[in-house]
Amino acid sequence: MRRERVLAAGIAALLVASAVTMVAVPGVFADDEPADVRPGHADIREVTIGAGDVSGGTVTLEVTSYLRHVGGTSENVSVLVRAVDDDSGLVETTREVDVDAISGDREVPVEVDVPVAREGGYRIETVLYSDEQRVGSVSKTVRGVGTVQAGGRAAFHDFAAGLPSVQYSVADAGPDRTALDVSTYLTNSGAASTGPVTVELIVRQADSNIVAARTTIDVSEIPPGETVAPNATVTVPAGYNYYLDAVLRKDGVVVDAARSAANLDPQERIEANATVRDIGLRVEDFERTDGQNREQPLPDGGESSGGGVPGFGPALAVLAVAVGAAIAWRTHS
Repeated sequence: MRRERVLAAGIAALLVASAVTMVAVPGVFADDEPADVRPGHADIREVTIGAGDVSGGTVTLEVTSYLRHVGGTSENVSVLVRAVDDDSGLVETTREVDVDAISGDREVPVEVDVPVAREGGYRIETVLYSDEQRVGSVSKTVRGVGTVQAGGRAAFHDFAAGLPSVQYSVADAGPDRTALDVSTYLTNSGAASTGPVTVELIVRQADSNIVAARTTIDVSEIPPGETVAPNATVTVPAGYNYYLDAVLRKDGVVVDAARSAANLDPQERIEANATVRDIGLRVEDFERTDGQNREQPLPDGGESSGGGVPGFGPALAVLAVAVGAAIAWRTHS
């Protein structure tokens, strides 16, 4: 019995000594995952840019930087993004965000929202800082920011057969005025409804670029993946050729434009991309008085004579010859 007590006391003393050793001497028992003693390092591997919130005059560019980190813990890391106007070179917007401490070998996405004016193009410069030192940078360019739309994407339909997206038919033809029924084809290529859009029709006389008619068509919405054909009737002077210009607006911003041609002059033809030439336009045909065309006849119903000098008639010519003869006789007498 005494031997068992001595053995139990020895085991207890050994356990106490082991516990004291574990506390007093750290590292006796190794951790399952030893701390990474390598210095941490981060760099930019990739930058992507998407469109976020869109308003009438601005669009938010969602810039995502993918950071590749290796080694131990990296603290005091930040990402700076600036948008530089592609035409002027001026800095439009600058945003900087701090990144939480990064440990181990992994990739970390960092998102920065950069609002810019909804027009033109921008150079997006992304700079990575660590301990206030620049350690990486990436530059990318985005263009056509003015066409960015919230929700669906509305545009004039592009026919594979080469048909114009602006078409017309003659609704009424009179001796002086012609009514045109103009249709436009709009397609929503986005995954959501476009919401309200407007189409402005501008009818220009081909040889002078004078606006003969103008009207606006309101479209409540275009469902995703569908095509609509809003139309309107415009009245123009007869006997001329016209360009039919259509301007598509969404949220007050021009997002697309299209042009077609209407040939009402049987002796002249134009195409949407033809060179404009002068064939003697009468501007008076496009001046209105009480809703009618106004043509100005020549005085006394006469016609102008070609090749003559203004102000010199037959009587004045005879008088000039007589005066010249008198001067010559007096000189030689």
